[in-house]
Amino acid sequence: MNYRSGDISKLCNVNKETLRYYERKGLIHEPVRSDAGYRLYPEDTINRIMFIKRIQELGFTLSEIDKLLGVVDKDDVRCADMNDFVVQKLEDVQLKIRDFQRIETMLKDLKDRCPDEKAIHECPIIEALIDNNQKEKEEIQ
Repeated sequence: MNYRSGDISKLCNVNKETLRYYERKGLIHEPVRSDAGYRLYPEDTINRIMFIKRIQELGFTLSEIDKLLGVVDKDDVRCADMNDFVVQKLEDVQLKIRDFQRIETMLKDLKDRCPDEKAIHECPIIEALIDNNQKEKEEIQ
């Protein structure tokens, strides 16, 4: 079954310009055209766009997604530097995980400091954030 660009847009929650952009970038295959000139996308385009959108949510750039799709498409040109890409992306992810763990620790600490409702001028969370901000400024100088 083939879908018009309006149908794909609704199903994938993207606009028509995004579809055209993905076509120009080679992220999705150029669709066939109907006799009336409508773009007709095959069903697998839906899964491909959903993959692109989901992996973007995870922090991948369109350039990185293009490399990953090269593996899916078995495109030797796009796959050529895959090992370097994977190593770099793994390092980036591990750094983000450490950052999120630090944020989690900080939030737990802040939550423990404020077990009850207090007036804003007595709030230990705000005081802790101000203290942390002051320490960071002092470290920079």
